[in-house]
Amino acid sequence: MEDPKIHVNFFQRRPRKGFSFSVEYIFEDIRRRLADKIVPTVYISKCYNDGYYTKIVNIIEAAFRKKADVNHITGEVHFLNLLMKKENVILTVLDCGVMPRKKGLARKIVKWLYLTAPVNRSKYVTAISEITKQEIIGYTNCNPDKIYVIPVAIDPLYIPFPKAFNKDKPCILHIGTGFNKNLLRLIEAIEGINCRLSIIGKLSNEHLQALEENNIDYENEYNISNERLFEKYKECDIVAFVSTFEGFGMPIVEGNAVERAVVTSNVSSMPEVAADAACLVDPYDVDSIKAGILKLIDDDVYREKLISNGKLNRLRFDADAVAAMYHELYCKASINR
Repeated sequence: MEDPKIHVNFFQRRPRKGFSFSVEYIFEDIRRRLADKIVPTVYISKCYNDGYYTKIVNIIEAAFRKKADVNHITGEVHFLNLLMKKENVILTVLDCGVMPRKKGLARKIVKWLYLTAPVNRSKYVTAISEITKQEIIGYTNCNPDKIYVIPVAIDPLYIPFPKAFNKDKPCILHIGTGFNKNLLRLIEAIEGINCRLSIIGKLSNEHLQALEENNIDYENEYNISNERLFEKYKECDIVAFVSTFEGFGMPIVEGNAVERAVVTSNVSSMPEVAADAACLVDPYDVDSIKAGILKLIDDDVYREKLISNGKLNRLRFDADAVAAMYHELYCKASINR
């Protein structure tokens, strides 16, 4: 007799327009792919994740939701399980990026609220990369066996779109303008290179000043759809993702999927995600970034080798395979099994 479907409660943050979309997409896609195996219920937090009062409201609200075989806490709102029974809780940690930005007492509070207590109150934890798993262990000293590495699946929208490389004036695509996305160093690195910089993300006055001072030919869009982002990948020649910190680094795999040359950082999760399908550079060294970009422009054999490797690398992030990994964990965590 076929096993009954598993009832899974998905607890998600209240998303902000123009900022929060990745976590929501990831688990919407998982639910769609597991439609014949799970009965999902999605709970969106009542309040934005602002301040301690809103966190308390969201924690209490989550504790009184309808019971299910599995409670899955997804990205950012780790603390929602603090009043739940841990026996059937799965916690997904996308990264530990909040920790380096905190100091003193604030760091201790955030560490307990986002990592130590939620990890302790979970039966299983998922991390989207091995580096994130190691960071969780380092911060919480938890049992490594309770943490499962399940990568982010690539959106099926991103399919191969070969194009002739524009050596005369390549278009370089950069995604994200947050503190860790390292746009200022990238701008400095491409000064003097005949190229066009396509930036996705809202620019600050500091970014605009740097673009002007370095005489960069650029274009900028933000709050765009996934379909429009795919168009930007198709238009570019190089994907530059020289971030200083990432829990994963999806633009690397998306660049691989569309068959573009990728340059990324040799720190954090990015070497793990890129494998041998990207040019690795030191994100803190402008000269290293510049050298990597020039190598992609000038060395045709090297560039084509990376693109070829990318075709294989994207297979590691197949959406059905990722969904199957989550289903296996739901079976393990289910209170009825």
